[in-house]
Amino acid sequence: MRMIGFFFAMLLAIAGPVTAVEMGDDGLHKPTWLEDTFLDLREDLAEAKAQDKRLLIIWEQRGCIYCNKMHNEVFPDPLIDAMIRERFYVVQMNLFGDIEVTDFDGTVMAERDMAGRWGVIFTPTMMFMRDDEPEQVTAPQFSAATMPGAFGKYTTRHLMEWIVQKGYDGDEPFQKYHARMLQEEGVIE
Repeated sequence: MRMIGFFFAMLLAIAGPVTAVEMGDDGLHKPTWLEDTFLDLREDLAEAKAQDKRLLIIWEQRGCIYCNKMHNEVFPDPLIDAMIRERFYVVQMNLFGDIEVTDFDGTVMAERDMAGRWGVIFTPTMMFMRDDEPEQVTAPQFSAATMPGAFGKYTTRHLMEWIVQKGYDGDEPFQKYHARMLQEEGVIE
């Protein structure tokens, strides 16, 4: 029996990770649920609404070990993966990128400059946009919540659920929602 276990362990080691996400030429992860857009947030929000989804902007950078953790350990979780595909319109931005971004207020600048304008310094950073109509505001002013950095499966899934349920408009702050959900799911007592 030990030889069979050893044999399978060797096969898995040779095969490498099964859930590895494809990397783009820019060094960023490219899961199949990412949208390829012109990075005009007004257009992206309109398209998200047309698909009955929420706009989610995810900031990453080449070589980010925390982005790698999210893409290979957190996002592949079946509940999270399904929620992303069904409920979110995800647009990726590169913390040091050159592609022009058009903010909700019409300001146009390169991704790296927009990151500075928005105060994004951690990767990954996930910005969840509201679903109403933005006035002349910036994305951080229009976001319902921002998750700076990598978090575990429960925190990530609960935040996505809270966003979809518009918890930010309710009386239960995210941290209380998260604690309640952990108790209801039997993760903590």
